[in-house]
Amino acid sequence: MATQYGRVSDDDEMPDALWIKLIETVPAVLWVAFAAAVYFTLRRTLIQRLVPRLTALRALGVEVELAADLLDRAQDESQSTVTATARRTALGRLEHAADVLQGGKILWVDDRPQGNVPLVELFRAAGMHVDVTLSTEEATPLFRRRPYDIIVSDIDRDGDQQAGIKMLRVLEQYRIDVPVLIYTGRFDPERGVDRRIFAAPTTPVELVHYVIDLMERARLGSL
Repeated sequence: MATQYGRVSDDDEMPDALWIKLIETVPAVLWVAFAAAVYFTLRRTLIQRLVPRLTALRALGVEVELAADLLDRAQDESQSTVTATARRTALGRLEHAADVLQGGKILWVDDRPQGNVPLVELFRAAGMHVDVTLSTEEATPLFRRRPYDIIVSDIDRDGDQQAGIKMLRVLEQYRIDVPVLIYTGRFDPERGVDRRIFAAPTTPVELVHYVIDLMERARLGSL
């Protein structure tokens, strides 16, 4: 039992203990308040930074593995070799360029379209619209009435080794100013490069890079 002047009673100890406990919890409460203030202050910035990343994942079919699978299938179809670094770089650009590719339009002209199926699926998975035609005759009414960002074409078609080049003259005839990518494994730059050809990629990875390059130019030009 407590004496009058000796030991402090239990009733007197409890308020002191309560105050000590409250004082100990103040720093934690302040840190929570600080974190909340930072979050609500920077929330808009955080969202703006995250949205392109989320858009990229959605544009590549939610799973980036889809893009990797399609690119690998395209490599198999082309029978070309690619280094692990080049493959990784192309996939990285695809992921981060999703907002640039979204809504882009490609006209693909090739009399053997089956070999291009993985790449067509890849660009479509990235949110692009891709029209596939087998000849210049089929392509002409399309590029005359639809605005395309890029035309992808082979050179040899139906035994004509200059079919792709002749199509360039048709584009000039109708004043269609669309960049052209000649995609073929048999392109020989020593035979000369037509001024209307933007580039002549020979592998899927190269084509992916050029499509992104051209779409970035198109987006910048529309600002």
